[in-house]
Amino acid sequence: MTHAAGSVVPPEAQETPNILCAYWGTRYSKALVNNLYRSAKRYLHRPFNFYCCTSEKDGFDEGIRLIPMPDNPGLDPKMGWPNVFVKLLYTQDGFGGLKGPTLVLDIDVLITGDIDCLFDYRPGEFCIIRNWIPRRHELVNGPPKIGNSSVFRFEAGASGYIAKTFFAEMEDAVDYDKYPTEQAFLTYAARKVAWWPDDLVRSWKRHCRPIIPLNFMIEPKLPPNCRILVFHGRPDIDEAAAGYNRGKPHHRTLPAPWVKQYFLG
Repeated sequence: MTHAAGSVVPPEAQETPNILCAYWGTRYSKALVNNLYRSAKRYLHRPFNFYCCTSEKDGFDEGIRLIPMPDNPGLDPKMGWPNVFVKLLYTQDGFGGLKGPTLVLDIDVLITGDIDCLFDYRPGEFCIIRNWIPRRHELVNGPPKIGNSSVFRFEAGASGYIAKTFFAEMEDAVDYDKYPTEQAFLTYAARKVAWWPDDLVRSWKRHCRPIIPLNFMIEPKLPPNCRILVFHGRPDIDEAAAGYNRGKPHHRTLPAPWVKQYFLG
């Protein structure tokens, strides 16, 4: 499928693109970071820089550039740090020495196709996928006006207003009555967003998992033209590949061995 891309800047005229992820805690393995890097080398057909924001130093592939995890910017220590609000700090001018188009990826995603389009689409704009909400809510209220920060792109060195808004309105940013998630505040602080075309970034839960009772009979399928597949919540990538048997009946899925071909960790 071809997507309108606004004023397209030829790849050779663009600054070297960046891919940025973060690693902390024990919930996930560093293999997920290495998988993203290896997948980017397979699916991005131009020079790029790959960064991981982390306090760790070992266990990452050579070629992954490490950015030290920033200090807590003043959030309540009870929230724990690092946490998802670190994504707001990425947009500070000079953060990690980043400059130019920067694609931010959660580490629990799979790159499943060429991602050049994610840099060519609407260059210079803040791009993000619409958050996925229950279909019944979307039918009543229309498409959500909040992005899902698993996959977004910003212009490093020209997006400092996002971080400045966060610093100025930090108390509101963490007020879940005003902004139920960090990505809700990120969408607000970005001021103007360009939504990724829906088919480029897909949700395992929404777009791969068959509806009940078909989930007990039909293997999950990769949606056509999907470039990045997001595993938000459970199952994790390895659980999806093996078959997921936890939680409510409509959450369960048969094994999806095709997932393994996109995991290069």
